[in-house]
Amino acid sequence: MSLLLHIETATKVCSVALSLNGKLIHFIEETSEKYIHSERLTILIETLMFESSRNLADLNAITIDKGPGSFTGLRIGVSVAKGLCYALKKPLISVDSLVGLYYGFKNINNEVSQNELILPMIDARRMEVYTSGFKSNGEIIFPTSARVVNNSFFEQFNEFQKVHVFGDGAKKVMDSFVNNRLVFHREILCSATHLIERSYEKYCKNTFENLAYFEPYYLKDFKPN
Repeated sequence: MSLLLHIETATKVCSVALSLNGKLIHFIEETSEKYIHSERLTILIETLMFESSRNLADLNAITIDKGPGSFTGLRIGVSVAKGLCYALKKPLISVDSLVGLYYGFKNINNEVSQNELILPMIDARRMEVYTSGFKSNGEIIFPTSARVVNNSFFEQFNEFQKVHVFGDGAKKVMDSFVNNRLVFHREILCSATHLIERSYEKYCKNTFENLAYFEPYYLKDFKPN
């Protein structure tokens, strides 16, 4: 049996979910223009466990979105996750932000062909986004990286019939580009529910992080506004 707690704080979405053997039990998430993670994350976890009639001690592992994403959000999420792991003596599982978004897309769009590109995006300031390219079977076209959103960026994907764009970084594309090949999915944002499938796969393979050395995957150095 695998009862997993999933924590998502890479963007302005503060989200927690509980799963059993890879299936969602319950989730709670809140979104605010201001980052509310420091005030709300532990409260959401407590509420999630109460509403699910579960105790933290029942958990088999804890999953965290490791990034990239918001410096502040990732730092808070990882700190809470590691604190729980230490206190409960449970292992930590991490999932890349863009991989989580890919699973979120895949779970509601199962008729995408191999000549279509899946392009999750997370806001990375100015005209940059964190992104990674996937085929419908999960094959990675290019790994997670910070990219400038411009015409030359999309020209490299001319071989694909459609390019599916989603995540909170997709708004930069919607506001700046008109292209018949671009398909936007505004409803798909970061969520703890998107971490379930990948984290269950890792749990079954005992793929855990080293708590002493694990840090968020910031990708870029922090620069205050």
